[in-house]
Amino acid sequence: MTTTFDMFIETEVPEDELIVSRTDFTGKITYVNETFAEISGYTPEELIGKPHNVIRHPDMPKSAFNEIWETIEKGDVWEGYVKNMRKDGGYYWVFARISTVIKDGKPVEYKSVREPMTHQKKIEMQNLYDQMRSEEEHKTRVVLYIDNDKLNNAEALEQMSKIPQAN
Repeated sequence: MTTTFDMFIETEVPEDELIVSRTDFTGKITYVNETFAEISGYTPEELIGKPHNVIRHPDMPKSAFNEIWETIEKGDVWEGYVKNMRKDGGYYWVFARISTVIKDGKPVEYKSVREPMTHQKKIEMQNLYDQMRSEEEHKTRVVLYIDNDKLNNAEALEQMSKIPQAN
């Protein structure tokens, strides 16, 4: 039995492309451009009507999203770096700007425009987000390598999953 995981596969956002989406005030997606669909691995039909957090990567600290919501609900523009998860479990990094769409003088929805970021900034932000999650949520990202023989042994896997908890 072989299992593959795409969680370590990064999809690069092309330099000449922008990812665009709009959501209602509850965060449900109302529009995506083709680039968003292609980069995220979803079809537009799979995304429309879904909460935008369908692409939330578990590496992102909760406080980052709290900051986004606090900023845009005041009508201010939020700018920052986000790691998103693709449908296949892979990921992609973006620099995002999220703002309120105004029609006839009234706010009607949110718009997000995302663009690529440098490799160095990705490393910097991954380290920062790892630190934030460790401090805020007491969670640490771990990669574990195990012998293939143990993969096929349910008892061995169960024993390895029992990590002692610090008091």
